[in-house]
Amino acid sequence: MANNKKMVEAITSMDEDFAQWYTDIVKKAELVEYTSVKGCMVIRPYGYAIWENMQRILDGMFKALGHENVCMPMFIPESLLQKEKDHVEGFAPEVAWVTHGGSEKLEERLCVRPTSETLFCEHYANIIHSWRDLPKLYNQWVSVVRWEKTTRPFLRSREFLWQEGHTIHATAEEAIEETERMLGVYADFCENALAMPVVKGRKTESDKFAGAVSTYAIEAMMHDGKALQAGTSHYFGDGFAKAFGIQFSGKDNTLQTPHQTSWGVSTRLIGAVIMAHGDDNGLVLPPAVAPIQVVILPIAQHKPGVLEKAAELKNRLSAVVRVKVDDSENSAGWKFAEYEMKGVPLRLEIGPKDIENNQCVLVTRHNREKHVVSLDELETAIPALLQKVHDGLYQKALDNRRNHTYACTSLDEITRVLEEKGDGFIEAMWCGDEACEDAVKEKTGVGSRCIPFEQKHLSDTCVCCGKPAKHMVLWGKAY
Repeated sequence: MANNKKMVEAITSMDEDFAQWYTDIVKKAELVEYTSVKGCMVIRPYGYAIWENMQRILDGMFKALGHENVCMPMFIPESLLQKEKDHVEGFAPEVAWVTHGGSEKLEERLCVRPTSETLFCEHYANIIHSWRDLPKLYNQWVSVVRWEKTTRPFLRSREFLWQEGHTIHATAEEAIEETERMLGVYADFCENALAMPVVKGRKTESDKFAGAVSTYAIEAMMHDGKALQAGTSHYFGDGFAKAFGIQFSGKDNTLQTPHQTSWGVSTRLIGAVIMAHGDDNGLVLPPAVAPIQVVILPIAQHKPGVLEKAAELKNRLSAVVRVKVDDSENSAGWKFAEYEMKGVPLRLEIGPKDIENNQCVLVTRHNREKHVVSLDELETAIPALLQKVHDGLYQKALDNRRNHTYACTSLDEITRVLEEKGDGFIEAMWCGDEACEDAVKEKTGVGSRCIPFEQKHLSDTCVCCGKPAKHMVLWGKAY
């Protein structure tokens, strides 16, 4: 083989070992590399390029709604963290502490931020005085640290990248509207950019964010039937504001307490894309976030005119898509496998006969369909095919969710369905009692994921205790 390169190594079949399949992809597609710090990862250029595309799209969506980017410190004094009791208790097990600066012991420990509510509250207390100062619609793109015991690249690591939005409003109504609006932004992003259908809903009281009045989430189903929480949005009420003494003078000149929200998504979305769309040949990337949307592969590139035509096509298409030419001396078979591994949505093959006939072959990654297209029509044909890739990925993921969602009316039925069908989403009624929520998980292995906004009336009684039901809950095993 030219350059002594090996053929692309095989990936463990997802049906054989889903966890190993996932690890194989993140390594062999060169998304991450492990480090000497347990639970922390190097996000390699290809993996980071996926995140950059996610960030670019989301940042545009935020700014279109009036949000501004800021950057808070990464250290939080312990006394500041302690101001909101429920919040600090919720994060205490995962906090990393700085105790020394150089060789000197610090007078007060500093927390390496697991999230930034307290920092934003301190800032808001300093800058908000009047109703004219509201609302503040802030967001930041940073890394955070949570000392997880069990880690896996992208899905759960001790340091990860994310965005965290923090807004503050004059009224509860405005803050609640913002909370729900941002959940909708996340759902739109997942479905329109990541081709990943999601269920929107509210978390149960026991599963809400520490210090929140209510937490909303989007839940996605992975290929193996397990759930992944793809984004959350929290309504804090005025609890944080009261704890930090944030007040403003209202239009009637009375002192009032504002209401806050927080919302975030992280690099875990890369893991979601892998597990929702990938196959046994590697990544399958949605076109919107693919670093390379089209790869041009010259066939018989040693023959006159082939490399020149490939370069010409790249220059033409660069105005339309993210495109790369691979003119290396590796074999065509190696290149096919390599770019399948990397999940490039569209492969363009051009050889001497194609040039003679003023055409090329376009191959879509998700279904390997071949399309013979005139070179004169590429600027319109390629965007149309990329849209078909997106639509095909979305429909496949939606079909997977529909085929692995089961309505159940008893604990025995939940257990039987999971034994017969494997993991999936369970729809079942719930009375609202936390004891029943815990009992369902203990007896069946599935926990509550959310109370979907789109409710179904499956029965009048709780799946656990038989008392009158209040909600239909989505249950499942989760990453």
